[in-house]
Amino acid sequence: MHKMIRRITYTLERHVSTVVRGTTQVRRFLHGAYFKIHPSVQEALMDRKPVVALESTIITHGMAYPQNLRCMAREVEEVVTTNGAVPATIGILRGHIHVGLTDEELEFLASSRNTVKVSRRDLPYVLSQGLSGGTTVSGTMIAAHKVGISVFVTGGLGGVHRGGENSLDVSADLTELGQTPVAVVSAGVKSILDIGRTLEYLETQGVCVAAFGQSREFPAFFSRQSGFQAPYHVQDEEEAAELIASALGLGLNSGVLIAVPCPQERATSAQVIEEATQQALSEARSKGITGKEVTPFLLQKISELTDGKSLDSNLALIQNNARVGSCIAVALSKLQKARRKRNLPQREDTTPPQPVVIGGINVDFIAKAQNPVILGGGQTNAGRVRRTFGGVGRNLADCLSRLEWAPLFLSAVGKDEHSESVLHCCHHMDMSAILHLEGKSTATYCAVVTRGGELSIGLGDMDIHQQITEQYVSQFKENLCQAPLVCIDGNVPLSTIQYICQLAREYQLAVCYEPTDENKASKPFLSDSWKALTYISPNLQELRAINRTLGNPLPAEELPFRLEDVVQTAVALARPLLAHLCCVVVTLGIHGVLLCGQSLGGSISLCPGAHKQTAAASLCATHYPAIHISREEIVNVSGAGDSLMAGILAGMLAKHDTDTCVRMGLLAASLSLRSYEPISPAISTSTVSQEQVKSRSWPEVKVWKMD
Repeated sequence: MHKMIRRITYTLERHVSTVVRGTTQVRRFLHGAYFKIHPSVQEALMDRKPVVALESTIITHGMAYPQNLRCMAREVEEVVTTNGAVPATIGILRGHIHVGLTDEELEFLASSRNTVKVSRRDLPYVLSQGLSGGTTVSGTMIAAHKVGISVFVTGGLGGVHRGGENSLDVSADLTELGQTPVAVVSAGVKSILDIGRTLEYLETQGVCVAAFGQSREFPAFFSRQSGFQAPYHVQDEEEAAELIASALGLGLNSGVLIAVPCPQERATSAQVIEEATQQALSEARSKGITGKEVTPFLLQKISELTDGKSLDSNLALIQNNARVGSCIAVALSKLQKARRKRNLPQREDTTPPQPVVIGGINVDFIAKAQNPVILGGGQTNAGRVRRTFGGVGRNLADCLSRLEWAPLFLSAVGKDEHSESVLHCCHHMDMSAILHLEGKSTATYCAVVTRGGELSIGLGDMDIHQQITEQYVSQFKENLCQAPLVCIDGNVPLSTIQYICQLAREYQLAVCYEPTDENKASKPFLSDSWKALTYISPNLQELRAINRTLGNPLPAEELPFRLEDVVQTAVALARPLLAHLCCVVVTLGIHGVLLCGQSLGGSISLCPGAHKQTAAASLCATHYPAIHISREEIVNVSGAGDSLMAGILAGMLAKHDTDTCVRMGLLAASLSLRSYEPISPAISTSTVSQEQVKSRSWPEVKVWKMD
């Protein structure tokens, strides 16, 4: 026995090491080696809220400090926020592309004299050298597209320079628009450019150009008139959103240019601007100024020649673009949400939608020792060996079915000697969607349990769980999108969990994640997928593993024994998760269960979305003691946690109050502890119900504030 335990311990250590290495690699892949996304932007993108990208060369190379910080950075971001979108100023700091900047980062870019002007060609060098810089239209478009932002606001677009037919001086902004599907909202192109040739070049690149407002006149940055007509025009933000949505929907991989004229009262005369431009161009030629230094020189010189009128127009048009761009982003978000809702599969019958459970089926061999001490050294221990049927997903589906919430169960079994037994045992469940795979083995699990019912050692052959793929699960999208609840366990592949989280985000689904065990608990937390979950039900070890994956501080490694210490540890570990989750149900074994969430009227709500609607509510943890069972009565602990959670969820589906839900879970758990089967056959609507809860006297619950 000792040799067996050493071998298993070695195998587990190798497995854990592999998981930890894999975690690091996955997180690096998902978050990118080059990108740092501000939490507010990340959350907005995940929740499909309107986000507006903003460039940073307008800060680093457009105006002197501190006016650039106040007028070009903070005030423009404030305009975006005021109009209902989330601002994402994009810049490069020390070799990383930052999408969304803190006040300190904005200050750094605005005040630094050593920043680089970063377009597409400059990105590899600037990142590899760890430099900092402001992103041009081209550089900002690339970053915005990489992270999923569709609308980008700037001042004026670059274009074909005057004399460009000879110098070939053409801004990379134009070619970027031809190959990157981002909508750019600008005041046309800078008036210092050859606007006619710029429009011709955009046509060659396949860029859809539309003037915004009542006129098709293509604006010329400081001036509302350029003498050229835009190919198309959109009258308001709704029409602009429809245009952008069509371009994105077609997958053309080219951008859209929305040209917004400068506000009438702040615009500068086209003649005044043209005269100043000609004088500035002449001076630039005489000084030999070329390349990317031309534009900032010309803009500065024109400002001087117009006594600051062009600068006043510049500030006005940028803020106006931010207002229009934000309204377009909001309209686009609403339009996309409405289209997703229309595309939601519709049921053709009146049958109430089923919950859906996705997870593993196991054939369990449970060996329970007869004596208090299990002897090692290869000796045979007296005991009783039974075959049962388990798997976290199966257990949840089993218990919910016994409580008359028969879920659609998605899982996989092999075509072998175990599969018929599984189906026979689970005849009371909806197994119609189960995969039956030729050449695969049904998952098996062998557990050695002490006389007191505690797990001593376990071995599992569960490779078939990897067949519960995203492709298989996606066949039941209609069921998933209509389900009042989706449960998923940690046995299924990471890609499947992420697919369910994506559906949850798109269709506002209630999703419960059962971590399964310490090694699998962190799967959704390898990326931001977990923020789409509604409930999780970890024990302390699983909760610790989740926080370790998220990089959160951890309490002392030793697991506490006193109830007060157990609760304090659980509260510290659950608190960081409650910014996004509705409820964390911490299973505490003999200590019962700790419910962590927002207190609504003195009680934690299990209603999905309640925590978002009442952001001012206080966080609290409510402890429910376990139903007392003597050691002699405990037969098997393997399904108690699953019974607990299934009982809670059954109460929630029946719209019972929180206390009733938790106590239904405790009743189900107490029955399974007394059963050789992971889920007790005694569980039913007569033994686990609101009436049973009311008929019993319960130990007093205790509430801890978490704030």
